[in-house]
Amino acid sequence: MRSCRVNEMDWGYINARMRGMKSRLLNKRALDTLVLQPDLASLIAELEKTPYRDEIIEAKVRYSGVLCVEYALRKNFTRTFQKILKFVREPEAERYIRIFLHRWDVQNIKTILRGKNIHIPAEEIQDCLVPAGELDEATLTELVRQPDVRAVIDLLATWQVVYARPLTESYPTFAKSGDLSLLECALNEFYYADALEQVKPLSYNNGLIRNILALEIDVVNLRTVLRMIRDQVAPGEAKKFLISGGKEFDQEGLDHLITLHSIEEVVEELKTTPYRFLADIPPPAMRTQKISVIEKQLEKFLVQKGVGAFTGDPLSVASVIGYFWAKYNEITNIRIISRCKTADFTVEQLKEELIYV
Repeated sequence: MRSCRVNEMDWGYINARMRGMKSRLLNKRALDTLVLQPDLASLIAELEKTPYRDEIIEAKVRYSGVLCVEYALRKNFTRTFQKILKFVREPEAERYIRIFLHRWDVQNIKTILRGKNIHIPAEEIQDCLVPAGELDEATLTELVRQPDVRAVIDLLATWQVVYARPLTESYPTFAKSGDLSLLECALNEFYYADALEQVKPLSYNNGLIRNILALEIDVVNLRTVLRMIRDQVAPGEAKKFLISGGKEFDQEGLDHLITLHSIEEVVEELKTTPYRFLADIPPPAMRTQKISVIEKQLEKFLVQKGVGAFTGDPLSVASVIGYFWAKYNEITNIRIISRCKTADFTVEQLKEELIYV
């Protein structure tokens, strides 16, 4: 009985902290204020009035414009989750936090591999990294210093970083084809398989975590299906890029989707699934085969599901899931605003790019 009460106290404390942190996220009015700023300088000045103040001031010493905003966002994101790890003591909450942060390890490795594959200068690659996971800034810097894709993978293997295994196994195929998406798919497959394995034991919290992970896998696979059909990739080849573990689509269902001939056919098939909302996309967007419109709706669906976890049991991991997705969405929205300010988007166009939750 005492153990149960201590556990509830832990979750009660975590939930209170998460809700307190959520209250400091930017609401729709605050985001709209950022959108209405006439230029990047004004945007940066406005961000100094928000919880990003310290990071913006720090960033202005080194950067200006978009790079200033990007640096501040990366610093804020990393510090936020380091802070959460320090006060979370509940094992299931900490497990989910680490699963969530590991995706940034995967994203950082992908970014480095992409940069090396097309010979981007090291400093430009470094500016795109978010050291929020297990791979810290010093580790990422050393990876960026490597001369090519193979050297990056070899160094990961030397350090016995778990992501070296799927990359090493897939490298011979990549070396023959030059298709970097093979390595990226291998990383995705490993990440999600590992994450699902960590939450395999039956429990209420593990079920919540598995559910959001399975939704992510569905969205990743749907994006892949759409791209394969757009690029007219043969079904047998397309299967290599699909990953297992999704909620809505088993292997048979995915195999069927990649045999379809057009994006319109895929959307028609999805009308009997939770992704039926894609049928509301205007037909002209479908006919142009511009899947970016569809991808935006899939991202919105995933973010809304993630943030919606806040309505779950307060004595569970639900508030942690909800906060992480809300913070991720806030960072993404600010990044979109800053980039659109350099591209002369109208206010209406910019708002269409944002996801309000």
